[in-house]
Amino acid sequence: MSGLFKTVDVFSKALSLVAEAVTLILVVSMIYEVAARYVFSAPTIWAFDISYMCTGTLFVLGAAYALREDAHVRIDFLAQKLPDRLRQIIEGTVFVILLTPIYGGLSWFAIKRAWRAYATMEVEMVSPWAPLMWPFYSLLAVGLLAFTLQILVHGLRTFGGTAGKEFKLKA
Repeated sequence: MSGLFKTVDVFSKALSLVAEAVTLILVVSMIYEVAARYVFSAPTIWAFDISYMCTGTLFVLGAAYALREDAHVRIDFLAQKLPDRLRQIIEGTVFVILLTPIYGGLSWFAIKRAWRAYATMEVEMVSPWAPLMWPFYSLLAVGLLAFTLQILVHGLRTFGGTAGKEFKLKA
């Protein structure tokens, strides 16, 4: 099992690096848009599309790594009062039995949507720029798949009582 855990952790880390690159693309494109609009009075036709695509994908791509590093927001005032083993069983059950199938279904839907966009060469119909949509949908699908796998691994680690006790990936 530890081989699977490590593989999922490395995959999550790799996608967090992609999320960092997407963040850089977002920042640079927004700075360029502001300069083009206010300094040169020549707004771009692509800035809105880049902003929503980058913003959407960077959150999804970083979600698995955030879960791996326990960086998500948690309200655990009730969980603190439970015995450790009971808390582990409840958390493991929620992650493995409830969340994994839900996010697995979302991942499957996203993969099918990305494939359909690729097969039909779908473009954004509302945008004057009309970018291809399959790269955006594909990043969402990959991010959701990684998040699903990390949810499963987190739940299995929690059942084993090792969640948060193993190595942390180096930056």
